[in-house]
Amino acid sequence: MGAATRLGSEFLPELNEGSVWLNVTLEPSVSISEAQLQASRIRALVRKTPEVEGVVSKLGRPEDGTDPKIASQIEALVDLHDDHLWTRGLTKKQVLAEIDQNLRTIPGISVTFSQPIRDNVLESISQIDGQIVIKVTGDDLGTLRSYGLTILTEIRGVEGVSRAFIDRDGQLPQYRIDIDRARAARYGLSVDAVQEVIQSALAGREVSYVWEGERRFAVTVRLSDAERSLSRVKEIAVATPAGAFVPLQDIATFQSTSGAMNIAREGGRRVLSIGVFIKDRDMGSVVKDMQKAVAKTVKLQQGYEIGWSGEFENQERAMARLAWVVPLSILIIFMLLFNAFGSLKNATLIIANIPFAMIGGILALYFTDIALSVSAAIGFIALFGQAVLNGVVMLSHFGHLRAHGEDVYDAVFRGSLDRLRTVLMTALLASLGLLPMALSTAIGAETQRPLAIVIIGGLITATLLTLLVLPTLYLWLHGSEDQAGRTEL
Repeated sequence: MGAATRLGSEFLPELNEGSVWLNVTLEPSVSISEAQLQASRIRALVRKTPEVEGVVSKLGRPEDGTDPKIASQIEALVDLHDDHLWTRGLTKKQVLAEIDQNLRTIPGISVTFSQPIRDNVLESISQIDGQIVIKVTGDDLGTLRSYGLTILTEIRGVEGVSRAFIDRDGQLPQYRIDIDRARAARYGLSVDAVQEVIQSALAGREVSYVWEGERRFAVTVRLSDAERSLSRVKEIAVATPAGAFVPLQDIATFQSTSGAMNIAREGGRRVLSIGVFIKDRDMGSVVKDMQKAVAKTVKLQQGYEIGWSGEFENQERAMARLAWVVPLSILIIFMLLFNAFGSLKNATLIIANIPFAMIGGILALYFTDIALSVSAAIGFIALFGQAVLNGVVMLSHFGHLRAHGEDVYDAVFRGSLDRLRTVLMTALLASLGLLPMALSTAIGAETQRPLAIVIIGGLITATLLTLLVLPTLYLWLHGSEDQAGRTEL
């Protein structure tokens, strides 16, 4: 039980895809030209590591708009040489640490390491970068940001959090133009008429079309960049119904301010998202510590909520299913055993193999420092069947010998010796067959290893139970039957 409580938990082990997906976040106000320069510097620094074969970077979002990134976000695919070509004897973890150290020489950037497929999966789960996503929902942007900054401060101090950030955070410069309805009405101008002039000057208006074969392109007219300064916009003339012209500054107030870069909504409510990447610690323990830190400090007003999403949401969903799938499997096995043996005692004895098998699987995960995941949970379910099989083999032979006239003690003693080879061969067949999977370090082995280690470790304790404890318990439960028979005679 002590080892079980110390086991970490995660959704699935991280696969080694053989390449690295680099996410770099610059300052939100960075210009396109400066971002391009930084992308070039990043590629040069990454190539300094000998294990890197090539680097391809992407700035902002693609032309088809399938990946909604802003200009301050750089993504780079880092292709690594095959492991056998690495001459310095470093692990992938050490290679990434070296790349990270080189990139830290660029001030003002935030770097996260992921993998191509993993990055796409994470974004498809919650549409936000991050293994864990904390979502704060409410109505007021200022309040949401205040809560977000408080949460960010608390979780950054949690062990295992390598990077935490507010999604698309930052302020963008804006012109705020407030139309004075009373003054506009004195000139006979409606709000719509004034807004149309402003939109035409700043955003542009379609005035014609250009055809190239079957393709049509709109021709838009707007003020040039030099004419779009705040001082020039104030002087734009608005035509009144009477044929006069009035400067825009006479019917509106102007202010240069800043506004939120991103206003996201989910379920019809405003939401602020915080992405979290973890490192060198299991996800379940990190989330538990973050939830404690947030609950201790953040007191939400009425109408505001905190949700935990990302991989953690998938993990909770999977473990919730397993919470009833595993007991249901054990119940079905017990019913089949009772139907086969017609004895509650024998069915209970065989089911007793399952806890002993679980002990071995848990200890195997604990000593190999592997977290409990969906892969390991599937291994436990497979282990139950193997453990029950050995018990069925042993008890069915005991019953066969007793049916041929042997007493309980002789049946247990002889039956244990007769089935010793069968039980050992069954356990060794499964264990040795899974041993290469447990020791593999090839691509894809990360999801296979927990399953194999659980089954191998569980079979060790389950086999010991079948050979030593199960015969003893059988003799203890059925020994009185022979005594009763002799008394009657």
